[in-house]
Amino acid sequence: MTTIEVDEDEYGPWTVLRVQGELDLVTSPGIRRRVHDAVAGGRHDLVIDLSAVRFCDSSGVGVLIAARRLLRSCGGRLRLILPEDAEAGDGHVGRVLSALGVRRLFEVYEDVSGALTESDRSVP
Repeated sequence: MTTIEVDEDEYGPWTVLRVQGELDLVTSPGIRRRVHDAVAGGRHDLVIDLSAVRFCDSSGVGVLIAARRLLRSCGGRLRLILPEDAEAGDGHVGRVLSALGVRRLFEVYEDVSGALTESDRSVP
């Protein structure tokens, strides 16, 4: 059975969604809803921590791309947490994004503290 858990915290202007489980066709609508709820609540700077996501399919990638588009349309920012797996050289979600050629679209960080303290950097 596919499961996902999302914890939400606020740090100044940033909302952090910590996602754990599988990001797939069944669970991705819930993540999309959480992103939309944050934006509807006036939270336009979002960090999505994917370090505990053990599986991601194309629908999960679609949610991340849609979140990026939504946040950019309202002047917001999206940062992803994709820590490297020491053995594989990259985490699962990072490998999926790289294989699809879309990783370059995102601001990627090793951990939440780095994402929250990094000054703005430009991303296409």
